[in-house]
Amino acid sequence: YWQEQDLELGTLAPLDEPISSTVWSSPDMLASQDSQPWTSDETVVAGGTVVLKCQVKDHEDSSLQWSNPAQQTLYFGEKRALRDNRIQLVSSTPHELSISISNVALADEGEYTCSIFTMPVRTAKSLVTVLGIPQKPIITGYKSSLREKDIMTLNCHSSGSKPAAQLTWRKGDQELHGEPTRIQEDSNGKTFTVSSSVTLQVTREDDGADIVCSVNHESLKGADRSTSQHIEVLYTPTAMIRPDPPHPREGQKLSLHCEGRGNPVPQKYLWMKEGSDPPLKTTQESALIFPFLNKSDSGIYGCTAISNMGSYTAYFTLNVNDPSPVPSSSSTYHAIIGGIVAFIVFLLLILLIFLGHYLIRHKGTYLTHEAKGSDDAPDADTAIINAEGGQSGGDDKKEYFI
Repeated sequence: YWQEQDLELGTLAPLDEPISSTVWSSPDMLASQDSQPWTSDETVVAGGTVVLKCQVKDHEDSSLQWSNPAQQTLYFGEKRALRDNRIQLVSSTPHELSISISNVALADEGEYTCSIFTMPVRTAKSLVTVLGIPQKPIITGYKSSLREKDIMTLNCHSSGSKPAAQLTWRKGDQELHGEPTRIQEDSNGKTFTVSSSVTLQVTREDDGADIVCSVNHESLKGADRSTSQHIEVLYTPTAMIRPDPPHPREGQKLSLHCEGRGNPVPQKYLWMKEGSDPPLKTTQESALIFPFLNKSDSGIYGCTAISNMGSYTAYFTLNVNDPSPVPSSSSTYHAIIGGIVAFIVFLLLILLIFLGHYLIRHKGTYLTHEAKGSDDAPDADTAIINAEGGQSGGDDKKEYFI
């Protein structure tokens, strides 16, 4: 472009003279833009496959070419130039050249060049980034069973990540705050080893828990890659006494079960009663049995659960209630039958009362109609008077009761 301005060698264009816009929109400029190939940067996980795609609008009767970071030609058009079976032709047209590289290694990372041999030669760059997959993390620092309230430090490390991965800790669903991830470059100069540690004071609730170290990295695409450490915590036993039946009565059989828990599990149980000396029973069995309860059995009982880690005593107050008769099945049956019979008798009495009222009303109506139909019968008024003991109607006195 400077030559088109007829500038002499060693001279500069004046600052106040704008370059003609016709230079930037000249046909040669537009043609060169159409002949410029383009491509894109790619990221691939080690061991995967990457596709390199190069396109051009105006090929000017020239073929496209792909070269690796060492400037070795891979493909010129559809012709293979480098004997590497991992590199295969995907598409070859006058406007496009696409190749694939399978089983990508860390050494394949770098800038790949797409060229078109026009005048002048034009090129486009594609940066291939290879991600190193972190190895499964390894946890160290746990040696043997811990005692309650001991301090424990666990270490975790993972190598082979590129870029460097991050480590996290958790216990069950609870996140643990470990030390920040430490990063160290591997001997190959490309990948990294990351490490972290976590320190916690264990409790009896931690017995049987899993401490998990997870590695987070973009090459995993959300997949979980973690290692867990199962821990065991030794702690003193606890115990509680459970009666069977819950509300014992005199004459019944009673079992007092001493339920001991701990790590290790209690191996021995010692039973005692306040005011009684010596102890009632020392056994590996956890139950104290009363075959036939008496009032004298009432009192406060204690059960001591014993293990290698110590002992614990639980107490229970036994109150023996008076015996209560238990209704038999036959008496229950008789009570049901008696209730049914009483209900039937009650219905019959109601029926008889209604029937009596009905008969009395209909009998009086019948006598009234009979008196009206007889020749000897007085009229209704006379009948009423006679019924009340007033006048008589002849020698034979007739009385009508209405």
